Amino acid sequence: MLVLLILSSSDLCLADDFIHVHDGGFEFKGQPLHYMGSNFWYGMNLGSLGPSGDRPRLLRELDRFKAQGITNLRIIAGTEGPDTEPWRIVPALQERPGIYDPALLNGLDFLLDEMSKRSLHAVIMLTNFWFWSGGMTQYLNWAGEGPVPYPIPSNDYQTYRAYASQFYKNRKAQNYLDTFIKFIVTRTNTISGKQYINDPTIMSWELANEPSVVGEVTDFGKWIDRESTYVKSLDQNHLVTTGSEGKPPRSQLDVARDHQYKNIDYVTIHLWAQNWGWYDPTQAQTSYPNALHEMKNYFQTMVSEAKPLNKPLVLEEFGLARDEQSYLRGSPTTYRDQYYRSVFEEVRNAINNGSRVSGVNFWAWGGESGNSSIVWWKPGDPFTGEPPAEPQGWYSIFHTDTSTINIITEFARELNNL
Repeated sequence: MLVLLILSSSDLCLADDFIHVHDGGFEFKGQPLHYMGSNFWYGMNLGSLGPSGDRPRLLRELDRFKAQGITNLRIIAGTEGPDTEPWRIVPALQERPGIYDPALLNGLDFLLDEMSKRSLHAVIMLTNFWFWSGGMTQYLNWAGEGPVPYPIPSNDYQTYRAYASQFYKNRKAQNYLDTFIKFIVTRTNTISGKQYINDPTIMSWELANEPSVVGEVTDFGKWIDRESTYVKSLDQNHLVTTGSEGKPPRSQLDVARDHQYKNIDYVTIHLWAQNWGWYDPTQAQTSYPNALHEMKNYFQTMVSEAKPLNKPLVLEEFGLARDEQSYLRGSPTTYRDQYYRSVFEEVRNAINNGSRVSGVNFWAWGGESGNSSIVWWKPGDPFTGEPPAEPQGWYSIFHTDTSTINIITEFARELNNL
């Protein structure tokens, strides 16, 4: 008996069309891949035809990425409501368990389709340890664990972290996430007609933004192993990673331990000089040398500790404040520019020295935003590089930051040719 299988052209993708791992590095179309990337978490919202959308701006921002040589965008798909909660991306994709905003789903479809036209690849975060997108703590709330203990304005992050860490042993909360993961990973793009699992625009699925833990780490590790295995059971074409910070100061994270699992394809690290107490932008002259020293030491330590895993490593978050902690577009970026150049040099040198370092994403693209009257984001304000829980303009790269963009473009050309 002869069976004819007819596939539409949108479903016909060769293995080389996807980014994959070969000999400890990324490979694309048979060639080693190193990339310059940006964090662009709000891309889905910009793509929406709903209240948060601005498609003309989205297209302009994507064109800017292409012109700068940026080839990778880290975006978020897993955002959870309700929209009445404070410090959140509004609107959220998942209004309540299993109920999704069709305008935002279409916005994600539109974003991925337009990225494809510009040969941009997406790292898609599936949830968040932090509350600014709902994330793990919203799943815990839905699972009956009580109100989210927001650390604003109390600055009590220890209580928040302890609450969020319950996620790793709460199967009801995890099941809510699994339901969403299956929904989004197996989705068909309503614009391109491609199933997400067959779309080479997607580079990887990221389990969470900055998953962390307070207390017993066993459940944390089991969750990474189980969740990465679940994503791979749905999608064999794309890579999977953690979204981890690596091994920041005063944390219980461990870069090698947390990326050891067979279904975690590559290592992620983040690097935050000011957040981790190395740098004070109001005392830049005296604190910057220490920040530079600590940055280099941390990066090199992470590369060394991850080496036995023989997996690609991506520095997927780093940033520095503008001079004197200004949030205003057009204010000086003297130390930021020095820092960006130094970070990119560390990445380039690590690659040239034969390490598994394979990419870097700066935090974050603010683009056309940057209203001097806005400090804290509220619904209806333009999106910047900062989520709603942070002062707007803190780490943003605006499209008018010519000196910083010139550095990004210079090193993008280098990385793309390594």
